[in-house]
Amino acid sequence: MISSRREFLQKSSLAGAGALVSAVIPGVAGTARRVKQPSGPVVIGSGNGIRTVEKAMQRIRNGADALDAVIAGVNILEEDPEETSVGYGGLPNEDGVVELDAAIMHGPTHRAGAVGALRKIKTPSRVAQLVMERSDHVFLVGEGALRFARAHGFGEADLLTDKARKAWLHWMETRSREDDWLPPEQPDRQEMGVLDEPTGYPPVHDGGTVHCSGIDMNGGISCVTSTSGLAFKIPGRVGDSPIIGAGLYVDDKVGAAGSTGRGEATLTNCSCVMIVEYMRQGKSPEEACLQACVDVVEHNRDARLRDQRGLPTFNVRFYALNKRGDYGGAGIFKGSSYALHDGGSARLIPLSYLYEK
Repeated sequence: MISSRREFLQKSSLAGAGALVSAVIPGVAGTARRVKQPSGPVVIGSGNGIRTVEKAMQRIRNGADALDAVIAGVNILEEDPEETSVGYGGLPNEDGVVELDAAIMHGPTHRAGAVGALRKIKTPSRVAQLVMERSDHVFLVGEGALRFARAHGFGEADLLTDKARKAWLHWMETRSREDDWLPPEQPDRQEMGVLDEPTGYPPVHDGGTVHCSGIDMNGGISCVTSTSGLAFKIPGRVGDSPIIGAGLYVDDKVGAAGSTGRGEATLTNCSCVMIVEYMRQGKSPEEACLQACVDVVEHNRDARLRDQRGLPTFNVRFYALNKRGDYGGAGIFKGSSYALHDGGSARLIPLSYLYEK
């Protein structure tokens, strides 16, 4: 475990971090990778974003601004009914209603837009872009965000797919033995899908998010984060994804960062703005993401969210790139990847981490 944040910060590189973490960062032998990409477009995204980074790079190569490119990439997942982490098909709140959050940030102008608890619109990232471009605000929520989307011609849709509805029903029917919701006598495990467990009680509170950051042909940096949020959340809950500085952040002179995972932890640490600040101080993107993970671990003092070893019972994952085109990412625990397109082809790269499971 990390012995202290001060001790970690005193290390000039992760060469000394071997004594502070319970696992060596994969492929690093105790030192952080400084992945240098020659000047040119780069796109990085969350592990579910292979198609996202491919689309974004295609748009960038055709001359698009990085913001338009990364939003186009994220739209692929937002409109995919099989993707339960964002947009159409996202897992609903505890009432069975899909509520979406998204934010965008444009590095060259340092402007941003966001929406929270948005219902009935498949592509919240596009609404967030319009909030930035067509209003004097940064953040719209709930009914106000929906009315704004309607005013700009967005069509409304029922976002709850059969797949997501079955997962919600399974949660409702197995979360308690005290209510009147009953599961089928012989449930079809395969049909229940994304949240089914061997015991069926209690189900995991799953969540999902997509993030994408990119550098365009002019060197401009922009990013987007979109999510359906924590599955079966209290209606109106908003996580880190649409919060500038928590779910994403850009400083065009420094770089960009985004996050997925437990939003409450990222919110209380303002993780993405801190990652950009760590890069400003000279850390590589990977080092900055690891430091953000350390911050989350150190500040996780809620006994409900700590295991017997004192480690978090959740994970967070961070993705970053800097102005030079260096890139990297990290999570608290081993086992996740990020999507990257640096001019060759899209690929998945394992995230660095602090701990084995």
